[in-house]
Amino acid sequence: MQIMDMDTMVPEHLVKNEDNSYTIFLNARLSKENQLKSYYHALRHINENDFCKENVQKIEYEAHND
Repeated sequence: MQIMDMDTMVPEHLVKNEDNSYTIFLNARLSKENQLKSYYHALRHINENDFCKENVQKIEYEAHND
């Protein structure tokens, strides 16, 4: 996990690495509470194996509505 300054509209960014590990980038502009929420949101994408899915709108809908 890395914390970095990002545009205010981006809470986190998740990258799948070549070795199949993941790096989560959290926005430094967020409160600690929102960074934690963003971290768990990214973990959910990893646990749901979302990198193998194609429909981004469906992935995000399911991530925010379950």
